Order: sequence, then structure tokens, then C-alpha cells
Amino acid sequence: MIGLGVVYVFAGLVIGATALASAFDRSNKKRWINAAFWGLFAASFLVGDLIGDFFNGVLVLTMVVLAGVIGLGYGRPATSDAAERRQSAQRLGNKLFLVALTIPFVTLIGSLTFKSIVIGGRSLVDPAQTTLIAFALSIVVALALARIVLKQKLPAAIEEGRRLLDLLGWASLLPQMLAALGAVFALAGLGDAVGDLAVQAIPADNRFAAVAAYTIGMAVFTAIMGNAFAAFPVMTAGIGLPLIVMRYGGDPTIMSAIGMLSGFCGTLTTPMAANFNLVPVALLGIEDRYAVIKAQIPTAIVLLTVNTVLMYALVFRF
Repeated sequence: MIGLGVVYVFAGLVIGATALASAFDRSNKKRWINAAFWGLFAASFLVGDLIGDFFNGVLVLTMVVLAGVIGLGYGRPATSDAAERRQSAQRLGNKLFLVALTIPFVTLIGSLTFKSIVIGGRSLVDPAQTTLIAFALSIVVALALARIVLKQKLPAAIEEGRRLLDLLGWASLLPQMLAALGAVFALAGLGDAVGDLAVQAIPADNRFAAVAAYTIGMAVFTAIMGNAFAAFPVMTAGIGLPLIVMRYGGDPTIMSAIGMLSGFCGTLTTPMAANFNLVPVALLGIEDRYAVIKAQIPTAIVLLTVNTVLMYALVFRF
């Protein structure tokens, strides 16, 4: 059975290649720091389950020192310059989108079909991880298609990936770290504490107040954490399940779907979601660091209002 371990090995090899390329980049004064940082990150995927919790903790703390205290550098990856990319874009036109659209297309097809593939009475792919495995496969397919369409060699993909990782730096790890932090908060009982406060504050017969507390809480906690996946287990355990589902008989599927959308409204408003809101500013060279956030806040408020009304209208009627 193909499980999540295959995805971890694939991710570790890709990041390991980035670390190796960084080590050989003499234009980067901190090349060994970059190589060590990405090498440790690759090791967490490749051998994380073998070295135990203590050494994984040491690994993470070492990465924190490398990125937060010493600081990462930026090299000069052997990739095309802006003029060459413009020329390539003019030559290929809309064919460029074939490579980009391959990733969501293959991911969707794999998510829908992998569960039904059975060999010798066993599923070919772990049914609980079909989406992640399909996503990893889509990247491999996209790389192969890019090789054919763009006529670039594999090292070009590694170097371009390294260029982006050098620009993003530690922020590229933020979604993974925040999602893990959300799970830690849930296990620590933060959801129960939130639930106790909500039960005391929300009138027993006011369904709309419970829905608003959940949607707004998802947005606010997401803004604090920077990731809706970190907010979801806490707010759902604290307000969603005990109040909307168990007390008022709401539909958990509708609640969860619209709840996640409400959390994404918080993502639009916070610098904590650095990979969404600060990295694009850096990549585009915008002077105002918070320009993206300022442009998104009105949309976030409107969407959060719509999500709250939509949940109240639907969650108790199915």
C-alpha cells in the first residue's frame, strides 16, 4: 500500500536537493547556513520517524537558531533571468498554463479514483491519504510535462525551486508549523476552555449567537495563528460541536465547510499568514509591507458576513 511515507520521502529528496545546491552556491555568503537549514528540514521528512521525539525537537530548535539568530542568505541560482523568462512566455503563450493546471487536475482525479483501486484485496493507496498522495503525483507529472513543454533540464527545476525558497526563507515552513501548533492546542484542551467560555457567554436559546461566535471565532483565531487549519480543531471542539451540532442539532458537514471558509477570511487580514500576505509583497517589490492585507480587508469583512448568514440559513435545515 502506498502511504504517506512515500510523500515524505519525495519531499525530503526535493528539499535535500535544494540543500545540496545551496552548499555549492559560492555567491551566497551564508551558503553553509542555508544548506544546513534545508538539510535539516529534509532530514525531518526522510528520517523523522526513526530518530524519535527528542532528536526531532533538537532538529527543530537548531533550525530556529539557524534562521532566527544567524539568518539565511540569498544566492544566485543558475536559472533564467527576467528577459529570458519574458521571451519564453511570449514563445509558449497559453501553453504555460498546461503545466500549472496539471497539478490541480491530477490531484482531483487521484483523489476521486485512488480509493477504488484495489489489488489483491488491498487498496493500492492508503484511503486516508489519497489527496496528499495524488498531490505528490501531480507534481511529478507536472515536472515531466514541464520538461517536454519548456524543454528545460531537471536541474533547472531544482535551481528555480531554490530561488523561490531563498526568497521565502523560513516563512515557507509557516503553514506546516502553525497547523502542528493547532493540533497541539487541541490536545492541550484549549478547545474545551474556549467551549466553557462560549457556553457562559452565549444565551441558551440563541442559535444565531452560536453561529456568529463560531464563524467570527474562526476568523479571529485564524488571524492570530495565521492558519485556518490551526484554528479549526480548537474552534470546532470548543463551539462548533458542543453548541451548533449537539445543542442545536446542526449539520456537521455544512458547519465544517462554511467554518473553514470563515477561517480563510481571517487569513486575508493578518501578517501572520506570511506566505500569503507578506511574501507576495517581497516578491513584487511593493514598498508597503501590508499593501496586500489592506486591499483584502474589505473583501474579508463581506465574506465573513455572508458566511455567517449562510451558515445560519443552512446548518439547521438539513
